[in-house]
Amino acid sequence: MAVQLKPETERLVQEEIENGHFRSADELIVQGVLALRERSRTEESISVSRKPPKNLADILSEPPFAGSELNLERQKDYPRPLDL
Repeated sequence: MAVQLKPETERLVQEEIENGHFRSADELIVQGVLALRERSRTEESISVSRKPPKNLADILSEPPFAGSELNLERQKDYPRPLDL
């Protein structure tokens, strides 16, 4: 499989090699793919470990507030009187 690069991409690759960051285009591509895979794994693990935010009732029903007999039922919203 032949890889064709745009001139600007080829220039970027050549600059990286000339600056000593990589020894070849092949090394640059391999490192780029590995970095992309690692970032993808990191993003997946972050999204899996994220828990939905807790609401106040959840927080108050856990220790140290659990068992404190707090009334966590929401009061019904009654319409406010309007002076017209």
